[in-house]
Amino acid sequence: MEQKTLHIEGTVENVLFKNESNGYVVFDLDSGGELITVVGELGDIADGENLILEGNYVTHKKFGTQFRAEYCEQKLPDTAINIEKYLSSGVIKGIGPKLAEKIVNTFGDGTLEIIEKEPHRLSSIKGISPAKSKQIAEEAKKIFSLRMITSYLAQYEIKFSFAMKAYLKYGMDTLDMIKINPYILCDDSVELDFKRADTIAYDLSIEKNSDKRIIAGIKYILKANTACGHSCLPLDFLSSKAVSVLNISESDFYDSYDIAIEENEIFEYIKNDREYVYLPEYYHAEKFIADRINVLKDFTPPENYDCESLIDAEEKSQGIKYENLQREAISSAVSKGLMILTGGPGTGKTTTLKAIISVFEKKGMNVVLTAPTGRAAKRMSDLTGYEAKTIHRLLGITFDSGEKYRFVHNENNPLECDVIIIDEMSMVDVLLFDSLLRALRLNCKLIITGDSDQLPSVGAGNVLRDLIDSDVVTVIRLKEIFRQSRQSCIITNAHRIVSGEYPDLSRKDNDFFFFRRDEPESAVRLILELATKRLPKAYNYSPVDDIQILSPSKKGTLGTVELNKVLQNAINPPDRSKPEHNGIIYTFRLGDKVMQIKNNYDIVWKRGSEQGTGIFNGDIGKITGINKSEMYAVIDFDGRTAEYSFEQLSQIELAYAVTVHKSQGCEFEAVIMPVQSGFEKLNYRNLLYTAVTRAKKLLILIGNEYTIRSMVDNNRRTCRYTCLKNMLTEKNKVFENKNDVNSENLGILEFLEIQKRKER
Repeated sequence: MEQKTLHIEGTVENVLFKNESNGYVVFDLDSGGELITVVGELGDIADGENLILEGNYVTHKKFGTQFRAEYCEQKLPDTAINIEKYLSSGVIKGIGPKLAEKIVNTFGDGTLEIIEKEPHRLSSIKGISPAKSKQIAEEAKKIFSLRMITSYLAQYEIKFSFAMKAYLKYGMDTLDMIKINPYILCDDSVELDFKRADTIAYDLSIEKNSDKRIIAGIKYILKANTACGHSCLPLDFLSSKAVSVLNISESDFYDSYDIAIEENEIFEYIKNDREYVYLPEYYHAEKFIADRINVLKDFTPPENYDCESLIDAEEKSQGIKYENLQREAISSAVSKGLMILTGGPGTGKTTTLKAIISVFEKKGMNVVLTAPTGRAAKRMSDLTGYEAKTIHRLLGITFDSGEKYRFVHNENNPLECDVIIIDEMSMVDVLLFDSLLRALRLNCKLIITGDSDQLPSVGAGNVLRDLIDSDVVTVIRLKEIFRQSRQSCIITNAHRIVSGEYPDLSRKDNDFFFFRRDEPESAVRLILELATKRLPKAYNYSPVDDIQILSPSKKGTLGTVELNKVLQNAINPPDRSKPEHNGIIYTFRLGDKVMQIKNNYDIVWKRGSEQGTGIFNGDIGKITGINKSEMYAVIDFDGRTAEYSFEQLSQIELAYAVTVHKSQGCEFEAVIMPVQSGFEKLNYRNLLYTAVTRAKKLLILIGNEYTIRSMVDNNRRTCRYTCLKNMLTEKNKVFENKNDVNSENLGILEFLEIQKRKER
């Protein structure tokens, strides 16, 4: 049940802790004689202030009962005694306790008004020169400015963190700038939602067809569509959407659009005589990827030695006979700067990859393995025998003064390695790939592995598919299914599906089973029976650790939300010995299987003596502790243990059932998937193929043949607007003439110069 918001008032007695960058404070509040410890992102709080707070009481495991404040109305102290306490706290640089006493003794209750409006009068006090009074006035302006911003935004229930971000970006003129254009709060530095800024604009009587509103609206629509996987949008689609969402005319849209293009607020790219519109970061990312890929391909000279003898030696040492395409892949990896290795299950990708790593190591080269998720990295390590890190961990994460994350490794601080091998590339979005490429030295080789027939990344772009389709990069497709793999119906049916053939649903003696159930309720009953009784009994599988339910969707009887509730009740039912917490959608219970559903770059985890930050979208874990009195849970993510406040559990979902999209990069001993009508928008081939290839030893489909066949027949790949393929092709033509220096390739030439300086 949701807690009722409480209201308290009082005077700040003592500020105990303050984080200048995000406004988090801890202080004692004197409320009617009772001393209350208050915490929250409330900004620049100082001793002696009068506050009106809203929030709730919480229990901290170390510090006991505290009042967690969500909103704060600040009133500067209005009595001499509290003004002196306020100034003595050091809130205004240049005023300490002794000087505060002198100033208050001189001006009494009107001290703060004098400092704000007539600071020159401070020089009448012994020890304050005209220069110092001017300095105090400047420092006071900063305090009063942030106060006014905070107070103004609080009317709209906008938290202090947004006020602080805006102040850090725009300084003392922030409030005036907001009143002229509240949509500045929507930029990447502040990230306030457009609709909330629109509310402020309405109160300021800003016209709905004003350029500032329409440009902000365009960027809002583009940003919203990146969440659907689009790195850009066709101009005709964008204009139609903007006219509808913003309630404006088409001519108003194009007037503002032209201004936005001219001012580089957005970027335009022409593909096949159709205009596509980008947010700056996505435009620059795709342009840089196209540039850098062509540099990798063209600027790394082939090595003049006999690759065949190296491969022969590797075959002898490993006792393996590589087939022709595997040999070609090993040779290309060694002799080229960039190579993509792709192929379905059972075609020998892992064997080939191990040979590539071995050859590089024998040549004395430093090889780094990476993958987009923790599970994918662990699987890569298990299969190859070499350590693999997530891309985020490899690049390293730090935070700037505005608490925005950035990567430690970039073009100015490249990774120290000779070869980078990326696995599960289909999951890598355009911004992450851009960041990785920027961190590579010019002479670093890049080996990409992945299956482009799987679903694309959760983030924007379709990078692996675009790289392959561009015909710019050397691509080795392994096609032959090895004899031992042909014995698996999971593998043979996966290849049938991706080739447009129907899987064999008749066999009952292997690792791929089909159960016909036409009604959702009967399918749910069978899922429960299989997951909790039949499979654990027959195969000794753990319902939590080994069996994974995959669903096309979150919605409906067979969607993950409802399935998780019934599975939790069967696998981990309520018990007095198991503490639990009621979230918005789920009840979280000790022992539950859970998944992180958004990137959290600053959550702290521990693994033995090792400590790090960051739990990422798709990471699966188990709740190993719930402390109701102190309001936190402990979650173990494959050995990395992290504490989550109950508020942070909004980033967590139960994971007995997960969507096929969320399962990418993972493998499970057994997979059960409902395939019934009701998910028509998600009934396409590469979703079924992705689900089938998540199973290592056992796959069970429950539903009807018609749905399975309709999925196989529907080869409509997830539609994603991106221009990377065209940019790659275009850049390839430019780089064929290396003497052609123009505005289009100037950016990459500057990059090359930086890299060359670093490597000298």
